[in-house]
Parts: sequence; structure tokens; C-alpha cells
Amino acid sequence: MKLTNISTMLAFVIIVGLVYLSFKTLMPSKISGASTPETEFSSARALEHLKIISEKPHYIGSPAHGEVRDYLITQLRLLGLETHVQEGFTLNKNWNVLAKPKNIIARLKGNSNGKALMLLAHYDSAPHTASYGASDAGSGIVSILEAMRAFLASQTIPENDIIILFSDAEEIGLMGAKLFVEEHPWAKEVGLVINFEARGSGGPANMILETNGGNETLVREFIRANPSHPVATSLMYSVYKLLPNDTDSTIFREEGDIDSFFFAFIDDHFDYHTANDTYENLDRNTLEHQGTNAMAMLNHFSNADLNSLKAEQDKVYFNFPIIKMVAYPFSWIVPMILLASLLLIGIVLYGISKRKLDRKEIYMGFVPLLSSMLASGLLCFFGWKLLLKIYPQYQEIQHGFTYNGQLYIAAFVAITLAITFRFYGKFHRKERPANLAIAPLFLWIVINILVAVYLKGGAYFIIPVFFGLLSVFLLIRLEKPNWGILLLLGAPAIFILAPLVKFFPVGLGLSMLVVSGIFTVLIFGLLIPLLASFSQKNTVSFIFLILGITLMVTAHFQSSFSEKRQKPNSLVYFHNADTQQNYWATYDKQLDAWTKNYLGKKPETASKYITNVASSKYGTGYTFAAEAPEKNIPLPKITLQKDSLDGNFRHITFTITPQRTVNKITLYAETTAVFENFVLNGIPIPKDKNETRVLQNRKSNAILSYYVSDGDSLQVSYTIAKDADIPIMLQEISMDLLENKVFSIPPRTKNSMPKPFITTDAVILQKTIDIKTLIPENSQIENTENDE
Repeated sequence: MKLTNISTMLAFVIIVGLVYLSFKTLMPSKISGASTPETEFSSARALEHLKIISEKPHYIGSPAHGEVRDYLITQLRLLGLETHVQEGFTLNKNWNVLAKPKNIIARLKGNSNGKALMLLAHYDSAPHTASYGASDAGSGIVSILEAMRAFLASQTIPENDIIILFSDAEEIGLMGAKLFVEEHPWAKEVGLVINFEARGSGGPANMILETNGGNETLVREFIRANPSHPVATSLMYSVYKLLPNDTDSTIFREEGDIDSFFFAFIDDHFDYHTANDTYENLDRNTLEHQGTNAMAMLNHFSNADLNSLKAEQDKVYFNFPIIKMVAYPFSWIVPMILLASLLLIGIVLYGISKRKLDRKEIYMGFVPLLSSMLASGLLCFFGWKLLLKIYPQYQEIQHGFTYNGQLYIAAFVAITLAITFRFYGKFHRKERPANLAIAPLFLWIVINILVAVYLKGGAYFIIPVFFGLLSVFLLIRLEKPNWGILLLLGAPAIFILAPLVKFFPVGLGLSMLVVSGIFTVLIFGLLIPLLASFSQKNTVSFIFLILGITLMVTAHFQSSFSEKRQKPNSLVYFHNADTQQNYWATYDKQLDAWTKNYLGKKPETASKYITNVASSKYGTGYTFAAEAPEKNIPLPKITLQKDSLDGNFRHITFTITPQRTVNKITLYAETTAVFENFVLNGIPIPKDKNETRVLQNRKSNAILSYYVSDGDSLQVSYTIAKDADIPIMLQEISMDLLENKVFSIPPRTKNSMPKPFITTDAVILQKTIDIKTLIPENSQIENTENDE
């Protein structure tokens, strides 16, 4: 079978259309307006709330944080819900954070006395970066508010109680969720959590499970909930379980053994935790998607049996247009791979017997496939490395997804297709399509074997293989198989696999373009029964090459920073109270005009001036520093409450009281320091399982960071050996450099913004606490040195 030019063009257009549909069908295309019936979710009504709560950055301890909390309490009470605030100190050792979150909790009573359904989202925005928190996680908050309003408007009394938790301090260590699970009496009544999250400002909301057991019951009930646009695959479930990701759902699973569904969108990743996480930038279709998910889950699980969600078995599952969801047990994985392997062997033997397949041609089919994979893999890997050299400004975007990232994905995919069509263009006259199709099917079976061993959630990759086997059988069986049927059989590969080409670089950064390139070739391989028959492969290759170059050029013109594509930059004022030295410091690798005003045109490396600083989420430390003028930064008041001996141990207690508005206090001690215990505001730091003493296996000097709210002080108590002398160093951080009246820092230019994931726009005071010089709070202090 050889397609004519017209047939090739038509088939090509349809394939492009199917790829478009594979993305388009993931999200609602219609946005619900203000005239939507009262019993249905309305994005327009949800946006009214979002505009208010995302008006200002509202991280824990900020003035707007309390304003948002008051607004949400009012809205819940207007819905007629019993509402209260839970607050208290809590510590997360995994994050090395202490805080006093203030959770907003409401409850709707149901008919039964069984387990309750919880709707969850966090209301704090990311600290340090002036993030407005519209997507993360204002979108979740307003989805819950509007879904509950619509649910109550239906005047339906649910079977299960419904608990709403707007958790606090999620961004600094899941602190609100931890406080709820550990201390709130309602925690033991929760049977299931529905959590709403974001890691960008657009894209489909992926459903991911959190469970300590198998997912079988949860998947079955999710399908019964019947969301209009489910986006859920067991691949994401398996990947998530392998990665050190954390959401509030993680706390419920780990500390409460409570299962969760959480819905998170990750597109437009460049807005994540930045000043561009705004009301205007949130994709309205994405909000609609979150809202429809919230309504579906609320309507179903408010009446489902939440007492029997636990399961031992896992299921493979994936979404598919029209069908919505497909699921089958993990126990089917190996039999399906064996069946596919036997079918491949049978088809090869049958084809050879019919003289439609030739051993030599089958072997030669590996040449264009492996050559395309190797060439595209190398192109994507080294191509991105080269782009980082050409555009060093991209390195300022720490999470690795640039403003023009979508263009780069499309460009590298287009060039990969150009390469692949070119390689296969050399074989279409020599090898028949059926022979060329065997190599990719064999490789896909090998991939599925590896998946079955290491990543069972991706076992649905075998589904397109069965359709590919049927396509090859038709090529062998029929003299001129209908190309429309071959196209139909190739559609599952497009619908199931094409979104992953985009997902990996969007979610994990553009360094994953190499995965996109290789995956594109593998999908091409499943479509070979049709694509290998294209009459003008070299022409198609040239078209894709031109398209790829055009996209690269377009990306070039969007590579510079502008008002819409802002450069992340950073500046802090660092005062060392021990040496009375002052410095400007930055995390930036490339200085701009704003930072050069303080660091100069040829700044020194930061390590020359500043040490003992914990790195950021992405391992970023200070890059440059310069001497700064002395400013009047009030020192904290440190009072000694206890310094006494008890046998071989010395017990010390002191309190740090900031004398200025402070957002965070971080304590440091050498990693070799030995502590018998360490208590902060009455909360002891627990020992790890492999520790005989607390803080024993630290990888850095940082002990813990305390996020200050309500102007609270920090009381520190610890026990050490009686003859030990362990200096404790503190850093006191206020995130007010640009507003602080002691300074006169001009606003940033419009083409720049605070750099996310690090402490910027801050005044940092560093001081070593010398117990011998502290003033006792009262005369009853029994000093260790006097006792000796």
C-alpha cells in the first residue's frame, strides 16, 4: 500500500487533528458564566472570590494573610456552615520548620454517623516572592467555595458529613495539615480527602492518588464519580510515589492513614511561586476544570461509603476520549505482555509464511528506528545545552521551564519528526511497511516489560501495542488495507501517548526535552503501518524541518525578558552583628541594572563574605556580594531563662524576641554538635529512627527555621554535655527590604520580578548567641561556669 499525494495530505491533516484533540479533550472548553443555574458550579462566581483573596501576597505572617482568613471565614458562615479557626505551634522535621498555622475549618452535618468527606486547599501564598497565590492555591479555595454553594443550593442533605479545611502554612512545610491531623479531634473522623493544588497557572488538572495501600477501590469510586473531563493515569500515580513530592495530602496519608485524591495543574510552570501567580494569569478553562472536578467528587463522595475505601490491590488506569476512564488490575500486566509477545511472534511467522514479511527486511527495520531515536535524543539533549549557552538568562529561571518553553517543545518535536521521516524515507522503496512496523512493536514490548518491573503504573502502554499488532496483521492479510482503518487503529497511540510528549518537559523542566524527542519517535513507530506508506516522506521531512526552524526563530524573539516575560532577580541586605560588617547579596547568575546598583559591575563571589547560609529548594546559594553601608538594624532581645547542671548534662533555655517586624528566624549549629534534646516553643524536635540523639545526621548547619506570626518570640531549650560549648547562630529575616524606611531601594523595572524559591527582598541579621554574655531573666539562673 502506497498513499498518493492527496491521501498523504488528508491522512497528515487528520493525524494533526487527532493530536490536537488529544490535548483539547482534556479540559472543558466552555466556561460557566454568572447566569449558570444556582445548583451548578460557575467559574464567574468563583472568580469573584478569587479577585478578592488574590489582591495581595498573603503568606503566613503578612498583613494580608489575616485579611484573607477573615474573608474566608465570613464566606463560609454566609453559607450557613459551622466555622472555627484552629491554631497552634507545630513542627515538621522533614522540612526543618516550626510555625503557628491558623486553619479555617467548617462542617456540614450529614445523615449518617460514618466517616466524613473533607474538601481541602491551602489559603497561604508562597513567601519571599510577592506571589499573589491566585492559582496556588486560590483556585482550589474558590473551587471549594463555589462547589459548596452550588451543593447547598440543591438543598440536598448528604449522607456523610462534609468538612472543609482551608489549611494554613502549606507553602512552608504543610504545617496546617500537620496541625489538623495531629491535634484536631475531627481528624479521626475523616474518611477521604479531596485536595486541590497547582504548580503553574494553567493546563488540565491531573488527578493523583495518595494511599498507603492499593488503589483499586479509589479508582473504582473515581470512575463512578464520573467527572466530565477526567485526567488521570496510573503512570502519574507510580511516578509520584517514587518522587519526594509533598502536598497536604501527604500528611493525611503518612500521619493519619487517610486516603486522598488531589487535583493539580502544572502548565505555565513559569508562573509558579512568582509575582505572576495572579488573578489575570489564571487560565479560566483550568478553573472550570477544577470546579467540575470539585462538583463531581462532592456529589459522589458525599453519599459514598467512606468506611471501606482501603484495598490491597492496585489498578492500571488511564483517561481516554469519550470512554473517559479505562482501568484493569495489576494482575493483568504480565498476561497482557505475554499475549502481545505471542501475537507478535505469531504475526511474524504468519507473515513470513505468506511471503509478506522478510527476515532481512524486519532486521533492517531497526536501522531507521534506532537511528531516529539516537539522532533525536542527542539533538534534544545537546540542543538544550547549547540553548543554555546561547541564552544564559534562562538559567535565572530555577525550575527550568522558560516563558517560551512551549515553543521549544514544539520545535524539538518538529525537528525530531523531520529526522524520523528522513530516515524512513530511505527505506520506503526497499522495505514494505509491515516489515518496518515489527521493530517498533518489539521495542514497545521490551519497554512494557521494563515498565512491569520498575513502573507498573505505566503498564497501559501495552494498549496501543495491541492496536499496532492488528494494523500489521491487516497489512499482511489484505492486499490494499484501507488507510482510514489504519488511521483509526493508530488513534489510541495518539490519544494515550501524545500528551506525555508535552507533560515531561512542562512538569520536570526543559532538560526533559530528550524524553519528548525519544517518545515522539516511539509514537511514530506505532503509526508506521500508515506513515511508512506516505509517498513523499522527504517532502514531509522538509516541512517539519522548516516548521522546527520557524519555531526556534520565534522562540528566539521571545527569549529576552520583558514586562510580560519578567526576569527573576534577587537582592538582600546582610548584616553580620558579630563582625559589624554589612553586605549586599544576590542569588542571580547574571546581574541586571537594578542589582548592579548595589553589587557593582564586577562583584565579588558571595562566599568571600557570607557563610553558614542554607541553600534554596533548587540548591541555589548566594552568587555575588558586595560591601554595603551600615544601617540601623535593631538587634533581637535574647534573655536567658535557664543555665543549669544536672549530673553530666547542661540545660539551657533562652528566648529570642525580635525588636523589628520579622518573618523568619533560622538557627544554625555545626553538624558535629551533639544535643540530647532540642525544644522550640515547647515542641521537641524528634529523633530520627537511626538517631540516638536529636539533630544527629544533619547535612547542613541549619537546625530549623521558625516562621514568625503575630509577633511571637522563639523560646529555645536544649540539653548538651556539661563540658560542651556549642555556639548557636541565628539569622533573623524580614522580607521588607523594598518597603523598609531604613533603606531607599527603588522599585524594580517592569521587566523584572522577585526570584522565586529563595529568600529575596529581605533584610537579614546574623548573630552568634553566646550564653555567657546573655542577661538572665531573673536572679534564679544557676550558671554552669559558677557551678564548676
